[in-house]
Amino acid sequence: MREVCHREQTDAGFPNVRLRRLRRSATMRRMLRETSLSPSDFIYPLFVTHGRDVRMPIAPMPGQFQLSLDHLLKEVAEAENLGIPAVLLFGIPAQKDAAGSEAYDPQGVVQEAVSAIKQATPDMIVITDVCLCEYTDHGHCGVLTDDGVVRNDETLELLAKTAVSHANAGADIVAPSAMMDGQVSAIRRALDAAGHEDVSVLAYASKFASAFYGPFRIAAESAPRSGDRRAYQMDAGNAREAMREIDLDVAEGADLLMVKPALPYLDIVAKARERHDLPLAAYNVSGEYAMLKAAAQNGWLDERSAMLEMLTGIKRAGADLILTYFAKDAAKALRQER
Repeated sequence: MREVCHREQTDAGFPNVRLRRLRRSATMRRMLRETSLSPSDFIYPLFVTHGRDVRMPIAPMPGQFQLSLDHLLKEVAEAENLGIPAVLLFGIPAQKDAAGSEAYDPQGVVQEAVSAIKQATPDMIVITDVCLCEYTDHGHCGVLTDDGVVRNDETLELLAKTAVSHANAGADIVAPSAMMDGQVSAIRRALDAAGHEDVSVLAYASKFASAFYGPFRIAAESAPRSGDRRAYQMDAGNAREAMREIDLDVAEGADLLMVKPALPYLDIVAKARERHDLPLAAYNVSGEYAMLKAAAQNGWLDERSAMLEMLTGIKRAGADLILTYFAKDAAKALRQER
């Protein structure tokens, strides 16, 4: 009897099972890959600024730029040719004020960019960041009380106004990132009332207060002048609260969900994927991009291999879409791989 049990255990494993048989060639590995990347998985974040012939390098994000509209259109056209289906726009205003008024100005930099992109490349999906931090002179994501606290409900009105102005310009998807309570429902109601029932809402449903946003704040010129954003962005240790945030955004009418950042929060991506069937995005943020670029420049990592491995891991965790500054580089690498 003991011999039978031993034989059954042996038959179920080595030497009868040799998993290396399925790894012995690049073609076989590619054929049996469980998680595959495609350029259609990527959303490409871009920074648009006023002026002409502006292509300002972003120092902590090699290969990324603040772009005037003429250069932005070239960048979008290149992304489309690489098979990237969507871009996410962040605006650099000409002037900032306490209420972030260029965010919802019909002639604002993002509104002009949306209109121009939809005219030049009508099939490109244009997503707009709906927040005030780039536009306020204090750098916070909403209007402040006299003692520096963000006013949630007053900010909702401005976020809704911003979303409608983006939709009026032709945005396909608006993406509220301010982490104000009720922002998705406020924007959904405003869009519907303005006749934009077909414009989708991509909710920054689980956005953590993260050290990995540092390069972005340089790129978008959006660092807070005082304090930080921990009073409205999530604490890194809170997974259950992240699920509550996601549940609320689903109930408020979100069409797509996002977890931000990606790499330190892959467990949140996986939990969100198990919990909801809505399309799920993960934001491979500026700090994640910058640290890989720095390591590659120092010869510590192979950039191409590490980039594709990182993006595959994000997708394997459950993300349908990946917002990444590597979008063009990854699309080119995948084309070469094929």
